[in-house]
Amino acid sequence: MSYTVPLIINGREIETSDTFDVVDPSTGSLLWKSSTATTKEAIEATEAAQAAFPAWANTKTTTRRDILLKAYEIFEKRSAEFSTYMRNETGSPDVWADYGTIPSAWELIKDAAGRIVPFISTVPLLRDKGAGVIIYKEPYGVVLGIAPWNAPYHLGIRAIIYALATGNTVILKGSELSPRCFWSIVSVFQEAGLPDGCLNFLTCRPEDAAATTKTLIEHPAIKKVNFTGSTAAGKIIATLCGQNVKPCLLELGGKAGAIILEDADLQKAALECTIGSFLHSGQICMATERIIVHKSVAPVAPSPVMVNSAGPAATRKLVADALSKGAKLLVGDIDAKEESETRMRPIVVEGVTPTMDMYYQESFGPSVSLIVVESEEEAITVANDTEYGLSAAVFTKDLDRGLRVAKQIESGAVHINKMTVFDDPNVPHGGVKSSGYGRFNGSNGLEEFLKTKSVTWAINQ
Repeated sequence: MSYTVPLIINGREIETSDTFDVVDPSTGSLLWKSSTATTKEAIEATEAAQAAFPAWANTKTTTRRDILLKAYEIFEKRSAEFSTYMRNETGSPDVWADYGTIPSAWELIKDAAGRIVPFISTVPLLRDKGAGVIIYKEPYGVVLGIAPWNAPYHLGIRAIIYALATGNTVILKGSELSPRCFWSIVSVFQEAGLPDGCLNFLTCRPEDAAATTKTLIEHPAIKKVNFTGSTAAGKIIATLCGQNVKPCLLELGGKAGAIILEDADLQKAALECTIGSFLHSGQICMATERIIVHKSVAPVAPSPVMVNSAGPAATRKLVADALSKGAKLLVGDIDAKEESETRMRPIVVEGVTPTMDMYYQESFGPSVSLIVVESEEEAITVANDTEYGLSAAVFTKDLDRGLRVAKQIESGAVHINKMTVFDDPNVPHGGVKSSGYGRFNGSNGLEEFLKTKSVTWAINQ
């Protein structure tokens, strides 16, 4: 009899009568089933989180820190188990699971734990000497965190850790494509001693997703939402939050450009762009989708290496459109026969122009455009000619030049002589334009889940 992934509400594992299949994307075979949350479970989870909030908000910061550190230890010990879930549910290669997102998830927990205690109230001076003021930092209440499948441990931890560290209670709504990964995150915090109701786990089949999410966001107890996912879905989330006057933190899609200037180390640039384009089959919001090369080095720039990758059918459509409008295929074959429809080999396309869908649309697959430019100024213009602004890269041996270019690129992050895929617990992470707003990571991540309250008083004379 197959295993069924349970929901977790108020510390209890709940198996619903309705379930959905979870399949291995590499083989199409059934892995296990998962319980599905409906509006009923959404309300139950929200009420549990609301009931747990007063006690958790008033828990000593040192106690919260110790629970997080215990969770870090458990997470590290169970990493082999978690890697199995991730590889099975997402088709992730070992390098992405074992050496990438799982260790980075540990670090998010430890980093947040180390930042809890310093958050204190401030007492500024007023012009009125007969009055006083204290500015408090307080948790919002119940936070809804929605995380995607492609890096479930890193993005799932990120969706909850800053809210929990600052005294909020949380509902983690995980993707239906990797429910056991998200369930295991919550199980770690249960094992670490987090009180019941402080962290709840929901997932649901696609046909239940819209109603369940709407119920959660509209519930009066939900005070803030964070969402990582596509820009299309993010617009729906933002609209619901706006209609209910609730703040949200959004980390959405990207169309990262990597500029290779004429003085760049070409071998390094080629390696970084190859990894940045094809790591996890390009299924990363920060993946390099456009390599913008100065014409003087374009003829001698090394071609990216070949790797085995899987990608969505939409990527083939984007590439086919570009080729039909005059682009040239440098690496790959969109007609290559693969083991399954979920697999696709890397594609590099030259001569992509604004008339082609591939120039603007995020592929979220193993493809990259090579665009030749004649100047630094043109490179910056092309890099900014996108609705997205999550990550970018610049390759040059001149740091001053790299910094000058970086300041002109409209992006939440720009990396000099490094790939566009970069996310460190100490560095604020988030986008601009259609890539979202707000920041995860570090002190910025904690601040996102604290509201400011000013309390003033008159001093009796």
